[in-house]
Parts: sequence; C-alpha cells; structure tokens
Amino acid sequence: MRPPPFEPTPGDLNVAELTFALEALTRILIRLPAVGKFSFTTLSVLHTLTLKSPMRLTELTATEQVTQSAITQLVTRLERDGLVERRSDPNDGRVVLVHITEQGADLIRSRRLARADGLEKFADGLTPAERQSVAAAVPALKRLAEIGNEAPPSST
Repeated sequence: MRPPPFEPTPGDLNVAELTFALEALTRILIRLPAVGKFSFTTLSVLHTLTLKSPMRLTELTATEQVTQSAITQLVTRLERDGLVERRSDPNDGRVVLVHITEQGADLIRSRRLARADGLEKFADGLTPAERQSVAAAVPALKRLAEIGNEAPPSST
C-alpha cells in the first residue's frame, strides 16, 4: 500500500511532489520575459513540431488537445507568419503535412535560450549540493519527458 501522495517514502519517487515542483517551475518559465508574445497553444505546437516534424493536422489536434477547427486556424496563422508550412504528403496527396520552418525553429531556440538565462539567475541561489542534485536529476527528467512524448494523448 502506497502512502498518501505528499508523505515522503525514503528512496522512492514522490510523484505528487514532483508534479507540484514541475508545475511551479513551469509557471515561472512561462512568465519569464520573452521576445514576442505567443499563446500557450501556439508555443506548444511549435515545440511539438521541433520534436516531430512534419505532422498531420489530425496528429497536432490530438497532441495539442484542441479541436480540428482550432488547429487549422492556428496553423494558418503560423503559416502566414512564416513559422510553419504545409506540404502534401508525398505518399498520399490527399494528406497535408505541417512542417516547422527554420524561422519557427529559431523562435523556439531563442525562447529556450532566454528562459535558460532567466532560470540561471534563480539557479545561482542554490547551494553547490542543490545544484549537483538538480544536475543529477536532469537525465531522468529528460527521459520522463521522452516517455511522455511517446505516450498517446490522454482523453482525461
């Protein structure tokens, strides 16, 4: 029997505490100043496409958990802004694939660098032992993100 979510278990991962910490860090990262103001969904689509491009509109609809109409409108705006482009699927001319452009990838890279600079200022407040603990956790956090990206979108 597992303990309640916030009761620490020595040597085990407390997923509830991890969730709380990641949510808090996510709020901080989202609020850091960045060049250009984009909606969360816009940035999420661009981030998704930096990981897996090209994608069908139906795949983006599922991963971003928005309606087909909303993703179509968003992709139209992103295409107009030069951040993505639509191309026919070479294997099936009826299918449209969304590709991130170099400009779109550059936008995500520049935002990531700006956020890293902001987070570095906070990391300066950590003790050397805390910095080492965070550094040791990074590979596992990256793997956790990979597993999450591989999982099918949840319907909950």
